[in-house]
This record gives sequence, structure tokens and C-alpha cells, in this order.
Amino acid sequence: MKKRLKIALITIISMVVLLTGAFFIYASDYYRAEDVAIEVMNNGDSISVKDNLIILSPTIPNDTALIFYPGAKVEHIAYLPILEKIKESCGITCILVKMPFNMAIFDSNAADKIIDQFPDIKNWYIGGHSMGGAMASNYASKHQDKVNGLILLGAYIYGEYPDDDALTVYGTFNTSVAEKINYTENIVAIEGGNHAQFGNYGKQKGDHDATITSEEQQIITVEAIKQFIGER
Repeated sequence: MKKRLKIALITIISMVVLLTGAFFIYASDYYRAEDVAIEVMNNGDSISVKDNLIILSPTIPNDTALIFYPGAKVEHIAYLPILEKIKESCGITCILVKMPFNMAIFDSNAADKIIDQFPDIKNWYIGGHSMGGAMASNYASKHQDKVNGLILLGAYIYGEYPDDDALTVYGTFNTSVAEKINYTENIVAIEGGNHAQFGNYGKQKGDHDATITSEEQQIITVEAIKQFIGER
């Protein structure tokens, strides 16, 4: 009996070790930020780093901020170019979150700690790309008293959140997102856009080639965000 228990224990430990190793191999294979994103990080005078946060501050401080969750297995700084555009165009603080293992699913409530750290911010928006958008939506649906609106890029509303308080932006080549949208308010479909070009991390596996540049896709996205926030 003791021999069987020993064999069973060794088997379980071996499986745990193998699964843990497989996960770390999977997590270590992620999309790296392109040079344009690294340049924003290195040259941004209004960028500061605090723990797992990159904070982009507007020239004129105000009481509105956007918390942004990156897409799964994407280096978080890949989203600095679009967040820099949002900061400049909308005049708001943008807070980019570095997620554990580059996956927002492991810290979907990150916004709680962020909100507590910035008492001067009164109007909070939360958003994200792909899985980051799903986790941002999950947070917003459970904390509607804390956020003024939800911004989804290449993602759709996940959880019970009012669609008139959400902005959904996706590329027309991103059919997997289009098929899941079952609401009609505040939807922007970018003609010729794809899934990956909301960030700057290169081509994503399984993604369609866009017929517009990432710069064009991001400019259209930022204009939609500016209008959405401006109407609230």
C-alpha cells in the first residue's frame, strides 16, 4: 500500500513539474514591442514608471484617466504609441498595466489598486485590447460605480455592462470579434483594419493582413475615443 502511495505521489509531482514547465515555456513565447513603441518609452518626457504601471501624463493635468489592459502574450509597451496619441488628443492621463506573464486574466482587478493610488482622478475609464479588453470589461461590469466608461479594442463586451457606456472598436478583417457583438451602441468598424494593429508588436498569428497601416488604424481609433469621452 505504501509503495502504491509513493508511486502515486511521484506521478503527481512529475505531472505538476511538467505542466509548470510547459506553462513557462508557453508564457515566455510572447510578442515583443516594435522599435516605434520602444522609442516612445525612451523619449517620452511625460512618461513615468511606478511598479507595474507606465503613466502617460498630459501637459495640463485634469481629473480624467484611462486604465489600459494589454492583449494576451503581448509586451505591454507595444501599446505606448496608441496611448501617447490618446493622451495628446484627449488630454487625459493614460495608465498602462504590465500584467503577470503578459496575460490580463491573471490580474483582472488591477484597476482597484490603481484607482486607490490616484485620488485626484475623478473620472475613470478602463479599456484594453483583445483579452485585455475582455478582462477590462469583466472588471467594469462588476464595478460600475467606479468607472465612467469602457473602451474595447479588438474585443467585445464581456459581462453585464451597458453598451451605451462602452465603445467597441475593431478592424473589419477581425471577423471573430464582429461575430460576437450582439449590441448596437457605440461600435466603430475600421475598414481595412485587423486585430493586431491597435498595438505595435508586428503580425499576430492567424491575423489577416490589413489594407491600412497601424498608424492609420490607431488615428481612427483615437478619434473614436475622443468623441466617446467628449460626449460623456
